[in-house]
Amino acid sequence: MTASAEPTLSVVVCAYTPDRWDDICAAVASVRAQHPPPAELLLVIDHCPGLERRAAAELPARVLANTGPKGLSGARNTGMAAATGEVVAFLDDDAVAAPGWAARLLAGYRDPAVLGVGGLVEPWWETGRPRWFPPEFDWVVGCSYRGLPRHACAVRNFIGANMSFRRAEALAAGGFRTELGRVGSRPLGCEETELCLRIAARTPAALLRHEPGAVVRHHVPPARTGWAYFRARCYAEGRSKAVVARLAGARPALSSERGYLLHTLPGAIARGLRRGELRSVGATLAGAGTTAFGYALGRLARPVPPGWSGRRGGPVPPVPAAEAPATEGSATAGPRSA
Repeated sequence: MTASAEPTLSVVVCAYTPDRWDDICAAVASVRAQHPPPAELLLVIDHCPGLERRAAAELPARVLANTGPKGLSGARNTGMAAATGEVVAFLDDDAVAAPGWAARLLAGYRDPAVLGVGGLVEPWWETGRPRWFPPEFDWVVGCSYRGLPRHACAVRNFIGANMSFRRAEALAAGGFRTELGRVGSRPLGCEETELCLRIAARTPAALLRHEPGAVVRHHVPPARTGWAYFRARCYAEGRSKAVVARLAGARPALSSERGYLLHTLPGAIARGLRRGELRSVGATLAGAGTTAFGYALGRLARPVPPGWSGRRGGPVPPVPAAEAPATEGSATAGPRSA
């Protein structure tokens, strides 16, 4: 295929609580500061009328109410449906895009085979990284983790805080499944992984590209630095992966996780033992075990109805149980749960 010009870009930020007002303002400002600026910025408010009114009055963005089911997936689908750009990028409401973020994402689309581009998500630990917290588990807080590729390459899926798709392709695939994605305390995520698998299954020759030069900084508040949160998120990740495996087939749903278990985690344990970081080693073992336990319980749970999307637009076609085109990707769940 021959290279094509860069497409137009719409950026979607989804927000659900006024408690993140300062973060939301920072996210919007970081998008507005991009050069060249995106064609539009859409701020989707997830069933919170007070926040919607304040955002519409005070922020330089096109403010929309989530017209779908409550939750991040419904909000993302609302933003994607309303967007006018050829590419739609998603930024978390508690993340800040670095200078050049939008341009680096768009550059990946010069190749017409590329249907999605995702970037690097760096943690900003408000109170500093806990000494016991392994970098291999930064997906727990919705960030890029040690073990991901450090160079531009094809991947299986993206991290939700920093991803983009050709809008027509994501819509044709059915958008985000609303039975996945965090809603309140419901511990289901991985909606980004499932959508990436579905896009890849529809167009086997397509590429999903990891571009580490497209950087965002993700806020990690103190509430997410404790052992209870770490354990809960590992368990929720396992449950979520079980749902994705049921929807997409275990082979594509777990293709990246096999390499993570066989190479990334053993490397983390060996490094921790060498350095005498026994708490970090213990967290690595406990995190892996808790995730596996959640996955096992999830596989025993009542199945998601075949093809059901929970959206008004009807069912999403199930993904064929075929191998994804790449073997590295993100193990993170959705940003609402991070």
